[in-house]
Amino acid sequence: MVDAGLVLAVAVLLGGVLGTVVPLVPGGALSLAGVYLYWWLSGFTAPGPIALAVLTILGLVTLFVELFAGSIAARAGGASWVTTGIAAVVGIVLMVVTGPLGLLFGLFGTVFVVEYLRVGDLDRSTQSAIYATAGILASTAIQVLLTVSILCGFLIAVVVL
Repeated sequence: MVDAGLVLAVAVLLGGVLGTVVPLVPGGALSLAGVYLYWWLSGFTAPGPIALAVLTILGLVTLFVELFAGSIAARAGGASWVTTGIAAVVGIVLMVVTGPLGLLFGLFGTVFVVEYLRVGDLDRSTQSAIYATAGILASTAIQVLLTVSILCGFLIAVVVL
């Protein structure tokens, strides 16, 4: 017989994986919610303490990547903190209005324009915009890998072990 709590937890964990590619859905937070939901439903026995610690660390890393990877990439490309902040706000607004493409184009365009107005260097502005956009794309790929790892690790810790 299938445990209803396990099915619910796996559904939330799958939502976490999907949340990494769906705008405005916190994939890392959903993954942690799925793990801790099952831990609570199991009477705090499964997954065990080591597995729970590892899954929690992976979930926190996922949240960090989700929140800060784009900013870190923009800074690595030479963008200022002001540019990064403005681009984040514009990107979020455009993502809500137009979806993921709005985020990418809005982020690229905002970083490019603000950096060009700030430093007046076309090459540096382009570099900063490319870094920021590549950072968003790379962070999505990293988030998918991390949330799939959390799901697989959870299944191994709960079903196999």
